Amino acid sequence: MATKQTPTLRTPLIRKPVILVTEFMRGEASGGFVLMAAAALALVVANSPAAPLYFESLHARFGSLSVLHWINDGLMAIFFLFVGLEIKREMLVGQLSSWSRRMLPGIGALGGMIVPALIYVAFNRNHPEALRGWAIPAATDIAFALGVLALLGKRVPTSIKVFLAALAIIDDLGAVLIIALFYTSELSMLHLLLAAAVLILLVVLNKTGVRRLTPYLVLGAILWFLVLKSGVHATVAGVVLALTIPLRMDNEFADPPLITLEHSLNRVVPFLIVPLFGFANAGLSFDGLTWANLVDPLTLGVALGLLCGKIIGVFGFSSIAIGTGIARLPQNASWMQMFGVAMLCGIGFTMSLFIGMLAFADNPVLQSEVKVGILCGSLAAGVLGYLTLRLARRRSGDESELETTS
Repeated sequence: MATKQTPTLRTPLIRKPVILVTEFMRGEASGGFVLMAAAALALVVANSPAAPLYFESLHARFGSLSVLHWINDGLMAIFFLFVGLEIKREMLVGQLSSWSRRMLPGIGALGGMIVPALIYVAFNRNHPEALRGWAIPAATDIAFALGVLALLGKRVPTSIKVFLAALAIIDDLGAVLIIALFYTSELSMLHLLLAAAVLILLVVLNKTGVRRLTPYLVLGAILWFLVLKSGVHATVAGVVLALTIPLRMDNEFADPPLITLEHSLNRVVPFLIVPLFGFANAGLSFDGLTWANLVDPLTLGVALGLLCGKIIGVFGFSSIAIGTGIARLPQNASWMQMFGVAMLCGIGFTMSLFIGMLAFADNPVLQSEVKVGILCGSLAAGVLGYLTLRLARRRSGDESELETTS
């Protein structure tokens, strides 16, 4: 008589959950759902009996930095490395590889950074300290926004998803430049010069045809340390390193180093680093908060900058570009869908939180107001954007859609 075998990975009982998890992680928007869960968990923990342990753990020191600083300055440098790799690939061989493809998302991203900043400044013009946070509502969180689009399935044409992804990539590039230019502390010229020397070495490696990743990563770690000590925010080192990683490969049967590194990070970043950042920074204690905090100029500037600023900036600038013939409406997309996507651009969670923590690093009160504004503005943008896109109809016509090259 045959004996009963213990289920193994080959049996359906075990394989089905494994397959479901694997398929979930392959989804382009899955990281957004994980980030949502991490942010919600942070809010629950920060308002539970475990709150003291949560906040004390974040401020515990390892070496010269606290746990929170290791996450925001260290792990987020890897996030920015990933962003930089994506920017370079899309600019050279992807959906931003030609000016015609860059035009509409580029103009939309420009409006989506300028108008929210102006709204924030208008609310905080009489508060000099709060003005330092002008760039907080200028950012778009691609993980959250794609997560909302994923809930809509085939109701949204691929061309709209391409437009949103391209706009968010350009938006990320703008955020990196803002951080480098406006959120830099006192500079150490010695460390800056040493960092420049390391950058030159990285460029030499690229130009001389070095295709192994190890030398780039070793020099990248040195670059991160020098940038950290220079006064420029350390995460900028991640983007700078990414731009030196080769995208060409001599052997046609091997992946270029940039693609290899990007593939190595495309699970770690969305499923570990970004949720960990969200959990560490989204924890907002409601203790002591009142309804008056919701109408504080800083809170309103962030919330309305994200919601109204992105709608006016992204949709308004895009409409002008399309109306004047500079760009075309995405294929099979309607104006209502463009309006809905502009709303989704108001979800500014990750990068907005990051800039907010930089702007008010030494002021917990203003940090709390920033978090309230980001949570309110992002939630409103996400819900309204989802409802608008759910009710919108796609344009009739040829069902073929824009393809992305990667």
